[in-house]
Amino acid sequence: MAGNPTASRPDWLLWFHLFFVEAGSALARNKLRSALAAIAITIGIGAVVCVVALGRAASVEAEEALLNLGDNFVQVEAGSRSANGVRTGSHGTTTLTAAAADAILREVPLITRVTPNVDSSAQVIFGDRNWHTRIRGVGPDYLEIKRWPISAGAPFTDEDVRNSNSVCLIGETVREKLFAEEEPIGQMIRINAQLVRVVGRLQRKGQSASGQDQDDALLVPWTTVQNKIRGARQFWVDDIFASAISPEAVNPAIDQIIALMRQLHHIEPGQDDDFNIRRQDEFIKAQIQTSHTLEQFLISVACISLLVGGIGIMNVMLVSVAERTREIGLRLAVGATANAVQLQFLGEAVVLSLLGGILGIALGVGGSLLLSRSTGWPIQIPTDALFIAPLFSASVGLIFGFYPARQASRRDPIEALRHE
Repeated sequence: MAGNPTASRPDWLLWFHLFFVEAGSALARNKLRSALAAIAITIGIGAVVCVVALGRAASVEAEEALLNLGDNFVQVEAGSRSANGVRTGSHGTTTLTAAAADAILREVPLITRVTPNVDSSAQVIFGDRNWHTRIRGVGPDYLEIKRWPISAGAPFTDEDVRNSNSVCLIGETVREKLFAEEEPIGQMIRINAQLVRVVGRLQRKGQSASGQDQDDALLVPWTTVQNKIRGARQFWVDDIFASAISPEAVNPAIDQIIALMRQLHHIEPGQDDDFNIRRQDEFIKAQIQTSHTLEQFLISVACISLLVGGIGIMNVMLVSVAERTREIGLRLAVGATANAVQLQFLGEAVVLSLLGGILGIALGVGGSLLLSRSTGWPIQIPTDALFIAPLFSASVGLIFGFYPARQASRRDPIEALRHE
């Protein structure tokens, strides 16, 4: 750095040489100290990458569960949530009927689709195989309401509902248990004592938000469940599933349904409802919000490690400035500018934090992949975090390296050369 260095090389090449090459060489002379200073940055960046990856994986899982709930889904459940202080449950009342479903579709313009739902469970038999599963008696609109496509075959029809035909759609779990690799469409299965023909296969849906296997089910016309599978003619239904015209219309539609149901059931003001409106999406949205809040909290905790790392870098650079006082004085004496000295020490701080950031990315990616393998979550490495992390770590180096670099550049050459 003797004489006028800018006379022999372009400015940008000089700055690059000072900022990276000489800075790297200086750090390499104290490998252990440099590595220890970079550890906190490495841990902080690695933790941020892991937390973001896990947070986004959890959010994706919750959003998929929200999508699986249905198309702007509204559920009217038989039984009051609290009747006289006692939870009656969905099977505690017989006042909910299919006529109410027709009335909701007719009288509530914010609702586009409606289906009664009649639940049951039974031992299902095919050949020498059997499986106990959930029977869901619904109408054809159920597939649209729940966003549940058919992978093969065809859905049952309104005529099947009117005639209580013995047909069903089979979930993937039931198909695997009863048919293995055999094609189920067109086959006859036995539900209790009732023979039922499989007309379609449902696309795999996976687990619900509560962890229930949604594919472990058969969909049957609700009239068939009422008249044939439950064993006695029952005119009531367990639930009414409905779909609003938009997400924003769900709450107004619920208000209108409540008013209509109280009118249909002749419930006087002040009396408890004998039905319950459930919005399962609120629970999942709360899960998503909680996931985002937890992610932000964990990122804040990880940033403390970055703060500690920045303080460590400042400490290392201050020690380096003190140890290299004669070197600084010699450089200034032979013509190096104060800006050049400041840039070199600032470059050391940035290179040190950047190295920690790169190692942190490797640590975060490796940790995310390990967590993905152990939890079974489809964790995706956040590409934006991979780009932001080096910039953030370099910023830490700039912020915490500025003071030591400034101190080095302001040394008096004569006093520095006298330093022992």
